Amino acid sequence: MSARKTAELSPESIARSNRKRLAAEEGARALADVEKRAVEIRKNMARLREVREAKEAADDALRASLPTGAIKKLPRKRRT
Repeated sequence: MSARKTAELSPESIARSNRKRLAAEEGARALADVEKRAVEIRKNMARLREVREAKEAADDALRASLPTGAIKKLPRKRRT
């Protein structure tokens, strides 16, 4: 059995505890960064969805205002 006091820490145990502390801090920072990016991505997706829906509504309004014969499919070019 070791008769060491708990107040006397070896340099190895101090280094180990410092590594664990630094790893825990880095892990917390990484998780916070991931959460921040996820929020930013969701905001951007919502913005892009609004833009797409507005464009689709404008296209539908334009399509409704045009006479039915005005919308034609362009003929495909034939390869020779």
